[in-house]
Amino acid sequence: MELNSIDKQNVVNIVYEQLKENIASGNWAPGSKIPSETQLQKMFNVSRVSIRSAIQRLRDLGIVVTYQGKGTFVSEKIGKMGINDFNLIMNLSEEEFLDMIVFRQTIEFKCIELAVNNATNEDFKRMEEALNQMFRFRDDYKKYSEADFNFHLAIARASKNKVFFTVISSIRDLYYQYLEELNRVIGVTLESIEVHLQLFRALQNRDAEKAKEILDNAMVDNMESIKRMKE
Repeated sequence: MELNSIDKQNVVNIVYEQLKENIASGNWAPGSKIPSETQLQKMFNVSRVSIRSAIQRLRDLGIVVTYQGKGTFVSEKIGKMGINDFNLIMNLSEEEFLDMIVFRQTIEFKCIELAVNNATNEDFKRMEEALNQMFRFRDDYKKYSEADFNFHLAIARASKNKVFFTVISSIRDLYYQYLEELNRVIGVTLESIEVHLQLFRALQNRDAEKAKEILDNAMVDNMESIKRMKE
């Protein structure tokens, strides 16, 4: 079995494709146990976060099954259905996804502009706390998504515009669903955490244009990742 060492930005997608290829080629047969996270980490030369995110994606598809204390095994169904019959479905329509992007580019960008001028030390502490939670829960995309939402809500709070803060608070469930689907389908990566850290630093530096550029580029990258998955 040959696994290619990885030194690229979108490591989760690459790890996921290589894991999937080893299952499709029969290197890991239906019902067999795949290498441990530690072994895969050494094989791919990537972080354990990337390995876990890639395995989580395989689990969501039903391609592998993880048993606590035993490890992760290739699904027996692979032998009957074939690996390409398993499709990762995003539970948001393209229209809903694009609507959220437009909302963020309209409302959240304005919140960033206001936060640059109005954010207090207390506001930055809230953002930092959310960032710490994102790093802490990087192996749990649901809890990570909660912290992700709280980070962006902290930016809205820092705008000191009660209407914007109320609007984003009122669509918490919708916003959280959008983030959860992104993090489930694309996977939580250290790059994602780094983007949020860069956004935080831009806000601290009172640089609205840089902050908006960082957020806009991240949304474009997410859209491209989802398009590639549909190809």
